[in-house]
Amino acid sequence: MCWSARADLVAGAAVAAVGVACVVRARRRTDLPMAALPLLLGAHQIVESSVWAADGGSGAATLAWAAIAMPLLAVWVPVGVWCAAPRRARTRVGVLVAVGAVTAAALAHALAVHPVTAEIRGHTLGYVVDLPYAQLVIAGYLVATIGSLLLSGERGLVVLGVLVTAGALVCWTLWELEFVSTWCAVAAVSSVVLFFWVNGRDREPEKRPYVSARRGGSTG
Repeated sequence: MCWSARADLVAGAAVAAVGVACVVRARRRTDLPMAALPLLLGAHQIVESSVWAADGGSGAATLAWAAIAMPLLAVWVPVGVWCAAPRRARTRVGVLVAVGAVTAAALAHALAVHPVTAEIRGHTLGYVVDLPYAQLVIAGYLVATIGSLLLSGERGLVVLGVLVTAGALVCWTLWELEFVSTWCAVAAVSSVVLFFWVNGRDREPEKRPYVSARRGGSTG
């Protein structure tokens, strides 16, 4: 979320462009979900520019924004981390994939049965949806998304998790004060971190299976 329709549109286009570069640079199929994350974040911000233009409300753009922000990201991030994680980390990340799936189901149900509305509050947009057991669902969302990054076993993704945690705290504080929305800055920084992560993965030597062979002829 940015502080105006124009800011969302410009930032969204820039983040999406970084996403294209990430996908192009990715050399491992297992890295593609995380490499494509900036594309999703960029599209998310572009959708929000339409919410600004409509002065909030409960139209299609508002619903699309909520669908990406809530159920889709709750699944996309942990699944993407699981795909990219080393084998030793996949079991623990798999638990968070399950948490994300349950959380996404709860969020999707809430969006299906309750209206979601947006209202402009100065330089921020506020989204309202009736969410049963809101604290539990939010906790599941944070554990699935940020938790999977922190437990990924991949240094670049762990750094991303730390930055997202710190950025989210700052952005949430500013948003609560209705001062200015700066989530787009977190999305931009996250996209750049992912770009460098993809490049770093490209330079990592491919692991070859160890083959043991005995030299010399057979013994009789």
